Amino acid sequence: MADITVHDKRFSVYLSEATLQERIQELAAAINTDYAGQKVYFLAILNGSFMFAADFFKYLTIESEICFIKLVSYKGLKSTGDVTTAIGLEEDLHGKNVVILEDIIDTGKTLHFFLPQLRHQQPSSLKIVALLHKAEMTRYEVPIDYTGFVIPNKFVVGYGLDYDGLGRNYKDIYQLAEG
Repeated sequence: MADITVHDKRFSVYLSEATLQERIQELAAAINTDYAGQKVYFLAILNGSFMFAADFFKYLTIESEICFIKLVSYKGLKSTGDVTTAIGLEEDLHGKNVVILEDIIDTGKTLHFFLPQLRHQQPSSLKIVALLHKAEMTRYEVPIDYTGFVIPNKFVVGYGLDYDGLGRNYKDIYQLAEG
């Protein structure tokens, strides 16, 4: 697998498509077990989680619905520090089992901002599935219930993750190359 260039930066393969699919299947199996016989309402955070959510859903065997919401906190390689709700949630979550699908959690600010809004709707349960977690970057405590991969503080693209809008289309996840 060759390096890629996105805008002005070079990236190297970090997680292969096969590795991603294997772990996503394991995460879905855990949800299938934990929610056996129950209905689950999934909230996928756009834009980054669209590929993860689509693949995750292929492995679900439980009764489930999905909604996509858009929360924005990044510009270029860095978080802006502000969280904006660009596409909101219109579904009533009262009494529902809710699972958030997030592509990556680094500082935790995006979900820290959003979780109180969800809790206000009084779901019967609220869990978080994060494909990637930059644990060393966490500044806001967010209860991640299911984690795909804990990764170092390196900028990543591919598999739905972007660098200023580009790079989402790759099947693998790439990290910013050294030098």
